[in-house]
Amino acid sequence: MSDAVELSIGGMTCASCAARIEKKLNRMEGVSASVNYATETAHVDVTDPTIDTEALLATVEKLGYSATLPAVRRPGGSDEATDESSADPETEMWRQRLIVSAVLALPVLLMSMIPALQFTNWQWLALTLASPVAVWGAWPFHHAAWVNLRHGTTTMDTLISVGVGAAYLWSVYALFFGDAGMPGMTMEMTFTSSGNEEIYLEVASVVTVFIVAGRYFERRAKQRSGAALRALLSLGAKDVAVLRNDSEVRVPIEELAVGDIFVVRPGERIATDGVVVEGSSAVDTAMLTGESVPVEVAVDDSVVGATVNVGGRLVVRATRVGSDTQLAQMAALVSAAQAGKAPVQRLADRVAAVFVPVVMAIAAATWVGWYLATGSATEAFTSGVAVLIIACPCALGLATPTALLVGTGRGAQLGIVIRGPEILESTRQVDTVVLDKTGTVTTGKMSVTEVTPASGTDTPDLLRLAGAVEDGSEHPIAQAIASYARDAIGSLPVVDGFANHGGRGVVGVVDGRAVVVGRPAWMAEWSLTVPEDLATGIEQAQARGATVAVVAWDGSVRGYLGVSDTVKPTSAEAVAELRRLGLEPILLTGDHATTAASVAAEVGIDHVVSDVLPEGKVDEVRRLQHEGRVVAMVGDGVNDAPALATADLGLAMGTGTDAAMQASDLTLVRGDLRAAPDAIKLSRRVLGTIKGNLFWAFAYNVAAIPLAAAGLLNPIIAGFAMAASSLFVMGNSLRLKAYTP
Repeated sequence: MSDAVELSIGGMTCASCAARIEKKLNRMEGVSASVNYATETAHVDVTDPTIDTEALLATVEKLGYSATLPAVRRPGGSDEATDESSADPETEMWRQRLIVSAVLALPVLLMSMIPALQFTNWQWLALTLASPVAVWGAWPFHHAAWVNLRHGTTTMDTLISVGVGAAYLWSVYALFFGDAGMPGMTMEMTFTSSGNEEIYLEVASVVTVFIVAGRYFERRAKQRSGAALRALLSLGAKDVAVLRNDSEVRVPIEELAVGDIFVVRPGERIATDGVVVEGSSAVDTAMLTGESVPVEVAVDDSVVGATVNVGGRLVVRATRVGSDTQLAQMAALVSAAQAGKAPVQRLADRVAAVFVPVVMAIAAATWVGWYLATGSATEAFTSGVAVLIIACPCALGLATPTALLVGTGRGAQLGIVIRGPEILESTRQVDTVVLDKTGTVTTGKMSVTEVTPASGTDTPDLLRLAGAVEDGSEHPIAQAIASYARDAIGSLPVVDGFANHGGRGVVGVVDGRAVVVGRPAWMAEWSLTVPEDLATGIEQAQARGATVAVVAWDGSVRGYLGVSDTVKPTSAEAVAELRRLGLEPILLTGDHATTAASVAAEVGIDHVVSDVLPEGKVDEVRRLQHEGRVVAMVGDGVNDAPALATADLGLAMGTGTDAAMQASDLTLVRGDLRAAPDAIKLSRRVLGTIKGNLFWAFAYNVAAIPLAAAGLLNPIIAGFAMAASSLFVMGNSLRLKAYTP
C-alpha cells in the first residue's frame, strides 16, 4: 500500500470522537494518523508494510464508526456532488428530527411554564408528547452513547444522552411513583419550584430540540464551509470536441489524452491544460486567478483547463490531463491543507481527549455536593444535569478545521493556494520578503522599450531591416525585436545569407542591403563607428537596465533598439503593500547590478542583491535567517526552488515552473505580484479566526461549567448555550467566505 492513506470517517459526533479514533490508529505499529472532525477524514501515514488499508478500516470500525476509502474526486467528473444545498442523508435526518421534536416539545414547554395551561392530568399529555422527543429525537445520542459504552469510552453524546435520559427517567418515576402523577397536580417552572416530585419533561424535550438544532445547523455549516472546494472541482468540462481525421468527435473528458487536438468554441470551458495551435481569443481565468479581466491568447500560448473561452474559436493541443492539470493540482493542495491541523489545534485536541470523563466527574461531584449541602435531590439533580448538558468540546474541535475549510476555499477562489495549516504561523512571523526579479517583479519576457534611429534614417526602415534579420534567430532578444517590428509595420521581408554570431549579433542581406544587428562593442569588428549622439543614448539606455542592439547597413550605423524585461504594472503597488504589512522587501537576482538597480528603483526597493547564482540565492536566504530574520521568498523559476524551500515561507508564482510550486508553501496562481501580500493577509486572517474560535470555545467552557455547577444555569438554558457555542464557531469561520484582500 502507499505511504499515505486518506479515509472517510462516518459516525463522529464531536471532537472527542476524532481524538479517540486518532489515538487508536496511532497505537498501531508504524502508523501516524491525524483525524479531522470538521472534514470527517483521517490522514494516515504508514511505514510498516504489513499494515494494509483493510487493517486501518477494521480498526476504525471496531470503535463503532464507519470508515471507507473516499471516492476519487476529479474536476468536472460526472460523479461530483458540488451543490452545497444538495441532499445529504445525515443533514436530512437531523432536519426531520428537529422539525418533529420542535413541534412536540413546544406544548410541553408552554404547559410546564404557564400554570394557566396546566389542566387536569396535563402532565400525562406532556409525557405523551415528550417521550418521542426524548427517545426518538435524541436517539442518535443514545445510540452513540451505547456504542461508546460497549467500547469502554465516553464522548459528547454520552453527556447528552445521560443528561436527557436522566431528566426523562426522573420524570417518569415521579409521574408513576410520586405525587407528580396525581390528578389535578400542577407544576411551576422547574427552576423556580422545589420538592422531590418535580417532573423535568420540558428539560428532556427542549434540551433535545436545542441540541438537535445545533447538530443540524452545524452540519449545514460544514457543507457551506467546503463549498469553495466543491465549486472548484465542478468547474472542469464534462466532454470535449476532439479533432480526428479532420472532423470533430465529442467524447467524455475522461477519454481525452495528452497530445489530442481539441476545439474550444466561444463560451465553452477549455477541457484541459494545453497549448493553442490555431486561433486567437480572450480567456476568462477568474476561476483560477481571481482576476476578472480576460487574458488574450494566440498560437503557442498556454491555456489552463476549466477556464472559459470568451472570444474566438481555439484549437488546442492537450499537454496535461486528469490529475496532472493545474486545476486538479490546486484542488489536491487545498484538500491536503483542509485535512491538516495547525499547531494551535494541538492544545484543543489534548483537552478534547480528556474532556468528557472530566465533565462527568464534575457532574457527579456537583450532584453529591448539592445533595450534601441542601438535602434536596431536586436541586442536586438540576445542577448535575446542567453540567452535563452545558459542557461542549465540539466548539474546540471545530475551531481550527472550519476556519481552514473556509479560508483555504476562499483562497482558491482568489488564486491563492495554502499548502498546509502549519504555514499560517509563518505568515504571522515573517519580517523580510525576498523577491526574485525575472518573472516575479518583471514580466520575464523581453520586449522593445525604445527605438532610436540615426539622423536621416526612418523608423519604419530601421524596424523592417532589423526585424527581418533578427527573425532568423531564436534568441529571446532577437525574437522580441522581430515580434515588435512585425506588430509595428506588418510582414517582414525575406533575409538572405543569414549568419548568427553567438553572443554578439546577427548579419544578413535584406532587399540587397547587408544588415548587421548586435552589441555596440561588436560594431568595431565591422569597422563601424557609432555616432556620438547615439553613443550617449546607448549609455543612458544601458544605465536604465536595457540591452541595446545596434543596427547598421550599407557601412553605417543607422540606429539602435533598447530591449528589456519590463516591470509588471502592479509590482510597485505590491511592494508598497508588503511594506504596509511590516515586511522589508529585498530584490534578489542573477542579473547584473545596473539592471537590478534600475528595476529596484522603479518598484521602490532599497536593498538589492545582484549577480547571484541559484546556490547563491540559498546562501542569501540563510544569511538573512542567521541575522535573526524570518524570511519569505517569492519566485517562479527552477533556479528559485532551492531558495523557496530554504525560506521560512516560500511563495511561488503559479505562472512559473512546477519545481518552484512544489518547493513553496503558498502558490500564487496569478502572475500578479499583488497576490503575495494578498496571500499573507489571507493567511493571517485565517490564523486570527482560528485563534478567536479557540479563545471563545475555551472561554465558554471555563465560564459555563462553574456556573452550571453553582446552580446558576437551568438545563434548558444550558442546552441552548451548548448548541450556540458550536454555531458561533461555525459562523465566525464562515465570515471568511466574504473575505476580500
